[in-house]
Amino acid sequence: MYRPVLPYGRQTIEDDDIAAVVEALKADFLTTGPTVEAFEDAFAEAVGARHAVACSNGTAALHLAMLALEVQAGEVVIAPSITFLATANCARYVGAEVVFADVDPGSGLMTPETLAEALTRLGGRKLRAVLPVHLRGDAVNLPGLAALANEAGAVLVEDAPHALGTNMTFANVAERVGDVRHSAMATFSFHPVKTIATGEGGMVTTSNPALAERLRTFRSHGMLRPMGAEPWWYEMGEPGFNYRLPDILCALGLSQLAKLPRFAARRRALAKAYGAALAPLEPVLRIAQRPMWSDPVLHLMCVLIDFEAVGLCRRQVVDELRERGVGTQVHYIPVHRQPYYRERYGDLNLPGAEAWYAHCLSLPLYPGMTDEDVERVAEALKAVLGL
Repeated sequence: MYRPVLPYGRQTIEDDDIAAVVEALKADFLTTGPTVEAFEDAFAEAVGARHAVACSNGTAALHLAMLALEVQAGEVVIAPSITFLATANCARYVGAEVVFADVDPGSGLMTPETLAEALTRLGGRKLRAVLPVHLRGDAVNLPGLAALANEAGAVLVEDAPHALGTNMTFANVAERVGDVRHSAMATFSFHPVKTIATGEGGMVTTSNPALAERLRTFRSHGMLRPMGAEPWWYEMGEPGFNYRLPDILCALGLSQLAKLPRFAARRRALAKAYGAALAPLEPVLRIAQRPMWSDPVLHLMCVLIDFEAVGLCRRQVVDELRERGVGTQVHYIPVHRQPYYRERYGDLNLPGAEAWYAHCLSLPLYPGMTDEDVERVAEALKAVLGL
């Protein structure tokens, strides 16, 4: 009997989500209306931040963060090589240069050690920001990274699209990704495969009201409306962008955000089920390492496979899993390998990133999955790997 392919991730849209969007469509404002602020306020409360600024997508969130910090051409931003392109590209949008940090080969995360090594490659240039990525949903060592960044005269901007709902404990203090206790800003994405979905959408959280105001200005063409001026009057001190998130999508975001506790609980339950189901496949297959301070809501179920040990290349494993109804993905090709960055910076030696990429594979994980689906994935892997 045919069974559809399990994708590596997908949205969960229910009748009340659809009803929320329909209600927004019938309202007076389709964009730049009150639902935007309502979504921002609810999101800030959910993550424990003072301010949240909605925008059109996660890439726009990163770009806005660079603009708000006034990162200048010729300055440096450090980003891990294991991430999506946008983490590095946001620096180039404002003319800054990128220094790629290596990652831990077992977790894929930037660490204080890999950041310290990257700092040795600044070449006398001014470092403005460090962009750690909470890969998969697991949190990086924020206090350790912040200490190094502060010492170098820079700030952290957390790239957190994978980690909505993730909890952390540092020095016996409970924290949440997005509460920005250690960083200037944290950025999020609401792409359909993320923890909550708005179709496309992003958010930036910060505790700094001046940064929040700059974020709001730059997301709407750089326009300011001076107090006391005529109601039609606006001024542009510097160019911004049209990075606004419409009320229609914010209505979906509000509906989805109300389900975050349920989505988080289901993702945690599925991760636990994967832990049990995949244990017999060790050591050929291992789940990505979990830092002791991180209590994640996983966006990705990443495993590391010893392809050489089973005599298969990754493409063979991917194709054979798909024939058995299991979709997969690779997160990520090291960004320093991309033609643009190789031409700009030359070939880099980042062994942790190369080792992660050589073995990683993302398995299906989303709230609509059943425990039986997890067993189905595990059995398919066992068959394909010959274990």
